[in-house]
Amino acid sequence: MSLAGKVAVVTGSSSGIGAAVARSLADAGARVVVNSSRSVASGQAVADSLPGACYLQGDVADDAACQALVAQTLAEFGRLDILVNNAGTTEVIPHEDLAAATDEIWQHILTVNVLGTWHMTRASVPALRAAGDGVVINVTSVAGLRPTGSSIPYAVSKAGINHLTLLLAKALGPQIRVNAVAPGLVDTPWTADWDAARDRVRAQAPLGRTGVPEDVADAVLGLVLSGYVTGQVLAVDGGLSLA
Repeated sequence: MSLAGKVAVVTGSSSGIGAAVARSLADAGARVVVNSSRSVASGQAVADSLPGACYLQGDVADDAACQALVAQTLAEFGRLDILVNNAGTTEVIPHEDLAAATDEIWQHILTVNVLGTWHMTRASVPALRAAGDGVVINVTSVAGLRPTGSSIPYAVSKAGINHLTLLLAKALGPQIRVNAVAPGLVDTPWTADWDAARDRVRAQAPLGRTGVPEDVADAVLGLVLSGYVTGQVLAVDGGLSLA
């Protein structure tokens, strides 16, 4: 199936999962807006590598920046069909170290991950409704499904996005479908030095390996193309959540 004529915004797409999602949607025919808050050169390079793509800088933690990102997308392409809320942040904190999870860390993670997803979705809804078959895909984590993850604030933020996905799917249908993918450990620049965690995944996951960004991108594309699916959180973890 082709996404020719569709326009997609992928937040946090200068590298890793976001960049792979941007490439997958572009390969399917969509024109893609690549976005990052800081990595401008990397984001521009990703956009330059994709046919018909453009790069727009913006921090999803800032509601005004989200509104501007949608407005610039409409000015550039005239429509918005697909929003992939991929931008996020974390801190690596052992779960038993409660003192290290400071209020400042909680505030930052929740603002970027949860409010960022909310800001971008709310700003995009009018354009997605106008498209007639709008799609929102939230990139969460198995840390939002199981008591695991890089830190407790991160896991809670992803659990919040998982439930937000269900609430938005119910509120925005039938014009807009809302789903989420929940990756397990994926090999990205963020996780390059997580060797111990990688060994655990290889030992426990039925598929015997960690993920790569393209695994998540395949799942995102599948949900974008699945016209009778909404309100679902799809674990993309090699079966790790079964362990």
